[in-house]
Amino acid sequence: MKNLYLIRHCAADGQHSDSPLTNEGIRQAYLLSAFFTEQNMNIDKIISSPYLRAIESIKPYAEQNNIEVNVDDRLTERILSEDPIDDWIDVLEHSFTDLDFNLPGGESSNDAVKRATSVIENIHSDDNATNVILVSHGNLIALLLNQYEPSFGFEAWKNLRNPDVYLINIDDSKHSIECLWGG
Repeated sequence: MKNLYLIRHCAADGQHSDSPLTNEGIRQAYLLSAFFTEQNMNIDKIISSPYLRAIESIKPYAEQNNIEVNVDDRLTERILSEDPIDDWIDVLEHSFTDLDFNLPGGESSNDAVKRATSVIENIHSDDNATNVILVSHGNLIALLLNQYEPSFGFEAWKNLRNPDVYLINIDDSKHSIECLWGG
């Protein structure tokens, strides 16, 4: 059995890869640390997007528990396009219904899922990883959750919070999803 804790990063000051957490985001990171500590989850491994806001979101917990944060490029946020998009919400919604849709320089939903699920496949083959935290970004997390719960789509993405925590419990061919974060 594997327990995957998907964390959407805390509130950040922008969308660039080096955007830091806001003051509120820093407070949220400490709340996340307290949450995981209170739950006594015995985390084996932490894997994070290389984006600063993702790493900073789990850093207080990792430092408190002396757990290394493994950075994995496969958990970066999905790029919709290399060019600015005026109607990006409409484009994003379309990408949830047409999973192969992509704009020039962008990544389709299927392509993003493929790279992110390869992280999960690595966890499956790691006998020393039972309780794993994955820290990433809203769009990628929504696409991953959709793999386990097909009704988790665009509308569910819109309801994700910063931060948010979802548990995917995988036991052989069975799985369950649960939102753990109450804010």
